[in-house]
Amino acid sequence: MKLSRVFISGILFCSLSFNSALKAQTITILQQDKPTSIRGLSVVDDKTAWVSGNKGYIAKTNDGGKTWDWQQIKGYEKSDFRDIEAFNDKEAVIMSAGSPSFILKTVDGGQTWQEKYKKADTTYFLDAMDFVGKLHGYILGDPINNKFLLLETKDGGETWNESKNPPVALAGEAAFAASGTCLRVSDKGTIYIASGGKRARLISLKPNANSWQYSNLPIAHGQSSEGAFSLSIGQNQGIVVGGDYAQDKKTDSAATIYTSSYPIPSFTLPQTSPAGFQSSVEYIKSDIFLSTGTPGSNITLDGGRTWKQIDGTSFNVCRKAKRGKLVLLAGNGGKIGILKL
Repeated sequence: MKLSRVFISGILFCSLSFNSALKAQTITILQQDKPTSIRGLSVVDDKTAWVSGNKGYIAKTNDGGKTWDWQQIKGYEKSDFRDIEAFNDKEAVIMSAGSPSFILKTVDGGQTWQEKYKKADTTYFLDAMDFVGKLHGYILGDPINNKFLLLETKDGGETWNESKNPPVALAGEAAFAASGTCLRVSDKGTIYIASGGKRARLISLKPNANSWQYSNLPIAHGQSSEGAFSLSIGQNQGIVVGGDYAQDKKTDSAATIYTSSYPIPSFTLPQTSPAGFQSSVEYIKSDIFLSTGTPGSNITLDGGRTWKQIDGTSFNVCRKAKRGKLVLLAGNGGKIGILKL
């Protein structure tokens, strides 16, 4: 009997500690009411971060999000900048979805932007961008002739070339330009792609490998509004999130955990799913991941097994500092939030 009381007390203590930890997570709005929908977000460190959105808008902070310097890039007022990759407070690369497709770069903090890539062909639609280091980067685009578009730079975004070995796309399969996070490159250079539509798959290519690996995801799919929208790589596992943006309150098949048993990953569904459709997920630390979407933001403290909604505000993207602890979120109406841990 004494052992049982100790055991029960231990469970209650762990439960209270877990709930207290969840209650400690809050999201505060830093900025809103701007005429742009933000989907691009790059947090450099605890001071510097950049955002990009439609109607040609860009913003930068150098004080951890307290104040933001906004601009509408002249000549690109109709461009929808779905992703941004910033290297410091001076250098950043942005990419636009739609037609024409543009890639621009600044080396003077956004005072001037140079056009590094332009494609007027309407079959080109850019979805996401990621870099491994400052020089080597990739941009993912929707499939053309049954193959995903994959652009590569080896000079920090100065020049871009189409990959000669892009991944194969199935009929009705595509990528979502929802948060710039359906494409990730690990620190070791492995490329990961999360797809959706008729099929939801995790597609990966290891450095120096010639063959892409394809794995079906236990994420909602079948309709053009469904699929995997974002992935993030942690220490011991990765997380893929998505769902159905047309029915964003549905909680089934909105997230999965994968372990990096390359080349064939193993997938596990969470015991408690995020509260609806999620367009972005980000690794924070240890076993903590943050996800967000139009129904609100969710957090897991146990590597994706259980999720808890911590905020009901709609956001499109969440990102953590590459060098630091700052975690920001961004969404429609120029809305920018900060996660307090």
